[in-house]
Amino acid sequence: MGPDPHLKWIVSGMVLTQLLACYLVKDLSWKWVFFWAYAFGGCINHSMALAIHDISHNVAFGNKQAKWNRWFAVFANLPIGLPYSASFKKYHIDHHRYLGGDALDVDIPTDFEGWFFCTPFRKFIWLILQPLFYGLRPLYVNPKTVTQMEIFNALVQFSIDFIIYYLWGLKPVVYLISGTLLCMGLHPIAGHFIAEHYMFLKGYETYSYYGPLNWITFNAGYHMEHHDFPSIPGCKLPMVKKIAAEYYDNLPQHQSWVRVLWDFVFDDTIGPYSRIKRICKLATENQ
Repeated sequence: MGPDPHLKWIVSGMVLTQLLACYLVKDLSWKWVFFWAYAFGGCINHSMALAIHDISHNVAFGNKQAKWNRWFAVFANLPIGLPYSASFKKYHIDHHRYLGGDALDVDIPTDFEGWFFCTPFRKFIWLILQPLFYGLRPLYVNPKTVTQMEIFNALVQFSIDFIIYYLWGLKPVVYLISGTLLCMGLHPIAGHFIAEHYMFLKGYETYSYYGPLNWITFNAGYHMEHHDFPSIPGCKLPMVKKIAAEYYDNLPQHQSWVRVLWDFVFDDTIGPYSRIKRICKLATENQ
């Protein structure tokens, strides 16, 4: 456990790469703006969202510098185009404390999602709209008071968006935001949303994936290891699996995030309802 000394430099390089990309796409036709948003920029932005996930566990500067982690997450948020990091931190801690908790873990789809998106075509649409549900579901399931950090996050983000628009026009802003939305929907990297906790095998609610996409997602695929040791940075999770191989090697695991998306759409036994949902003690007390 402890900070990842390389994370801040990797994230800074990704932010600068996207700023350079903003300059390069400003004179492209719209079709190429969206092409590069999906094929390149969105991949970086989704990777950045997973870096923000790591930063939310204070692995950029360590637990003793919690505020530095929050501010750095706001900086990492810049290429995403929409304010995200502060709200993610606020809700993600509940995901770890109350995994599957009714009205607490906003990662759980709503009853409407489970009821309506139940056919292959509807599940396909649900995957495309996943960023919308991911962003709006917390406001319905577990609304919380807006924090000062969320306000700061929004002010910084929209200020940078405006500066980019002022300097280079609308296309770079669309490139950033559309890349984020497209690659959190129907995209190979987005397979991790389904792979992590959807119950593909009865009785197993968390799964790991050890394939090559971990190289560009801060080892987000090592999800069982992450939930066991959330304070260990992503770069060291392969070491956890190696040290404790007898605990992880025989557990069900995914071989491909693309296959996960395919099975989710076409397997009638899997859908938004395929999550373990439990009543947590805190939820009972609040009622």
